[in-house]
Amino acid sequence: MNRFPYFIGCPVWSWAQWRGSVYSPKAPKSDWLAQYARKFNTVEGNTTFYGIPTIETVGRWATQTPDGFKFALKFPRSITHEKQLQHCQAETELFLACLDILQRADRLGPTFLQLSPQFGPNQFDHLVSYLHQLPKQYPYAVEVRHQDFFKDPFEPRLNELLRHQKIDRVIFDSRPLFSKPPSDEAERRARQRKPRVPIKSTAIANHPMIRLVGLNDISQVDTWYQEWAPIIAGWIAEGREPFVFAHTPDDTFAPQMAHRFHAEIAKHISDLPALPSLEQVEKQKTLF
Repeated sequence: MNRFPYFIGCPVWSWAQWRGSVYSPKAPKSDWLAQYARKFNTVEGNTTFYGIPTIETVGRWATQTPDGFKFALKFPRSITHEKQLQHCQAETELFLACLDILQRADRLGPTFLQLSPQFGPNQFDHLVSYLHQLPKQYPYAVEVRHQDFFKDPFEPRLNELLRHQKIDRVIFDSRPLFSKPPSDEAERRARQRKPRVPIKSTAIANHPMIRLVGLNDISQVDTWYQEWAPIIAGWIAEGREPFVFAHTPDDTFAPQMAHRFHAEIAKHISDLPALPSLEQVEKQKTLF
C-alpha cells in the first residue's frame, strides 16, 4: 500500500464474509490479516478488549503485516470496565508487553482506553492516576462515554489532562446509526449496544481518532463523510496523523464504507492515492 498521510481501516480484520473482496475467495483464515493489510493501513484491535493475547500471537501479527501498518488496540475490559482502572497492575503489565512487541516492530498505533458509560467525573482521579503510570513511549487515546465528560466543567479538565499527557481523545460518532429507524436485525442490535454521545471535533494530540458508526446501506452515510472529510484534511495539514475507522452494524459492509469515506477525504487532499481495490480476480486454469 502506498504511504498515506493518515490511517483508515475497519474495526476487525477477521470476517468470513470478506472472502472475494478483502481476501481472495479461497484464502485460509491464517492469511486473512496479511491480505487485509494489503487493503488498509490500520485496524482496530477489538479482540484485545475481550482478552489479552499471547506474546507469540502478537509477534505473528507483526510479521504478517507490512511496514507502515498500525494496530490501534483496545485496552482489555478487565482493566477499563471490570476493575475501573484500579488494582489492575498485573493485567496492565501483561498488556503492555504486547504493545512492546508491536512497538519494536513499528506496528503500534494509538492504543485506546474505552471507558464505560458508568465511568464518570467522580472517578476522574482514577483516570489521572492510571494515565500517569503508563509508560510514555507508547501512543494512547481515551474514549469517554459518560455524558458529563462532554459538559463544563468536566470536559475542559479532561482535555487538559490529555493535552498535558499528549494523549488523543477518541471521537465516537454514532449519529448515522440513529438517524433513521433500523432496517434490519443488525442495525437493531447495534442501536441497543452503541452509545449516543455529543460530537466534539477537537484534536488533542498527534493522532486524533474517529470511529464513525454508519448504516448497512453505506450510501446513506454521505452527509457524515462530507462533514468529517474537511476536518480530517485540516488535521493532516496541521501535521497530525488521524486514525479513521469505518463501522457498520454488519461488518460485512465496513470495507466499502471505508472506501467511500476515503474517496470523500481525497476531494480535500491533492494527489491522495485511492485505496487498493476490493475486487478480486480469481485466476483459473483452463484445460484444452
